[in-house]
Formats: sequence, C-alpha cells, structure tokens
Amino acid sequence: MALPLVEHEDELAELINEIGFLPFFQNSVPGFSLKDCVPPEFWFPEEGDGVWEWKGPAIQLSGCAYGKFFKNKAGFISREWFPDFANHRRDGYDFDARYDDGLASFKEKRIFDALAAEGTMLSKELRKRSGFVGEGKSGYDTTLTRLQMRGYITTTDFEYAVDSKGNFYGWGIARYATPEAHFGGDFADRVYIRTPAESARRIMEHLGKVLPQATEEQLKGILG
Repeated sequence: MALPLVEHEDELAELINEIGFLPFFQNSVPGFSLKDCVPPEFWFPEEGDGVWEWKGPAIQLSGCAYGKFFKNKAGFISREWFPDFANHRRDGYDFDARYDDGLASFKEKRIFDALAAEGTMLSKELRKRSGFVGEGKSGYDTTLTRLQMRGYITTTDFEYAVDSKGNFYGWGIARYATPEAHFGGDFADRVYIRTPAESARRIMEHLGKVLPQATEEQLKGILG
C-alpha cells in the first residue's frame, strides 16, 4: 500500500493503528516510513507544531510503543502488534531469564532494574539512577538502544522545558517504561502466549498484506 499523507498528530495515530508498524526513517522497504508520508513543511515549521512534536501525542492517542526498534532507528508499533514483536525480539525470554542465561550485560541489567523498580522515568533520571553519570560511565545510549531493540523498553511520552511565560521550548525529553508498565495486563497476558517463531510468522504475514510490493528479504529487515 502507498502510505497516505500525514499532516497532523491525529492522522499519525490513526495510521499507526491501521498498519501496525511505522519506521520513522527510511529502511529496508522503500517508501515505508514516516519520512516518506509527511510533507516537508511539517518537519521544521516556522509556526506551530511539526512532526517532532507529534511523537508524544501520537503515542498517547494511539496507545502504541515508540522506540529504536528498526535497526537501531526509531519507529512506532501499535498496541495490537507489540506483544508479538517483543516476543520475537526477546526470543521468549523475560529480562531476568535472559540475564541469568548470560544473554544480557550487566549494563543492561542496571538500566532495566532501575526502570522496572520505578515504573517510568525521564531519560536523564534513568541515566542517573542506573549509574551512567560521571567519568568512565559511558555506554548509556548504546545500552538503552539495545534494550529497545530487544523489546524490553519503550518510550511513553516526550516532556519539554517550560519558560517563564509557560511556553514549551527545546527538544522533548523521552520518558521511558517497560512495556509491562506501559501497557499493563494487556501486554503481560499476551507477550508469551505464542512461540517466538509463531510471533515472527504472524508479523511477516501481516507485513506482507500491508506491503505486498516488498520482497521477503525487505520484510525481514523490518522484523529484525
């Protein structure tokens, strides 16, 4: 399918729920990204909100997951499809089991445990709470991306600084949560009900219907 033009956060939320998966930037399937369906004037508008400001409202309106899910690049996955996506990427492991089997690093554990204990945190708070501050404490962004790619962390919103007149300014600061906290029982009840292979097969079948022009290899690039 050809993606429709998106000119408002409401339209973005509707599209996410309609197609299930929407990478932010260009990827293995030509034409299948938010970059391809938002007109240029909405990327850095002189007045009003643009695509960067739509992210938080789109998450809230659609109930989706947002994060670095597509080859370390950002994108949206609907509430309906994220349990299968996470099951596939986690290979059926919850985080504790993955760590116990030596498949997750101690840096990943520090971030995951800090976030799981709190429920939700802004990125700067999570960095501090998980010990990635000060000299020699590098690796936070890379480790956080790895946890998102594996389906253990998602972005729930973006929050902005406020000036003395009550106006928002600057880039939004990501607020993170585990999918278990973000989606609640709906996610926890569904994430491991299938084998990872079954979840992968369901996603491939769905993407094949959404993107009939794409090859199997291109679709695998989305699946990861």
